Amino acid sequence: MRPIWKGAVSFGLVNIPVKMYSASEDKSLKFKFLHSKCNTPLKYQRICPRCEQEVEWAEIVRGYEYQKERFIVLTDEDFAAIPTEKSRTIDILDFCRLEEIDPIFFEKSYYLGPEETGKKAYNLLVSALGDTGRVAVAKVVIRSKQALATLRIYKNVLVMETMKFPDEVRSQLEVPGVEGEVAAGERELSMATQLVENMTAPFAPEKYTDDYRRALLDLVEAKLAGEQPGPAPTPPGEGVADLMESLRASLEALEKEKFTPAGEEKGKRKGRVG
Repeated sequence: MRPIWKGAVSFGLVNIPVKMYSASEDKSLKFKFLHSKCNTPLKYQRICPRCEQEVEWAEIVRGYEYQKERFIVLTDEDFAAIPTEKSRTIDILDFCRLEEIDPIFFEKSYYLGPEETGKKAYNLLVSALGDTGRVAVAKVVIRSKQALATLRIYKNVLVMETMKFPDEVRSQLEVPGVEGEVAAGERELSMATQLVENMTAPFAPEKYTDDYRRALLDLVEAKLAGEQPGPAPTPPGEGVADLMESLRASLEALEKEKFTPAGEEKGKRKGRVG
């Protein structure tokens, strides 16, 4: 695992030198756009519509549109002039409990590993967070963008979660159709609550898989082998279903699944595929 950033965690008057690593990876299949006549990958050009010519990277500058089609140009020197004394520091501001932070604020996870000279201070912070049951709230600059962040423990390793600032989270009041209240009946609420209870289980991330990516890989492998893909499954019919009937059917399906031996269920699934 290669570090993507080096800096320090500022903890009061303590500086903990760390390296940052991506905690996740994108496994989506990557596709290129090809010319259908010859299967050649397409090239993309940077064309200036006014000059009607291709623009080299050396001629490109960054501009902020302050009015419609009116820009202020910022140079590399302008960006360099912005105070960056904290750009290599994860500055801890406060501590709180993780459950106080709504997940809507979280963006991306990074592992923080200690530099050789900072192992003692690193372990001290890990222990302090563990003993107090707290997470640290911090600010950090990554790739010229300041982010709010939390530091927490994941299996004895510090994890930094970059976060959105409050003004970057849209108000829930902007969502159409949620301003009015449609009261649910007592029977509906009772069955819905029962369905939630019956479907509740300890979170086990290993049981969740990307079925779409797997199907896409199967499709690619089949085409490589010269096979033609089968017909797409027929989507369920659209329309407004009876809410009570849907709840009742869901509960019955759960009960049936609960009392069906695992081997028998697998056999049925294989039979359906074959």
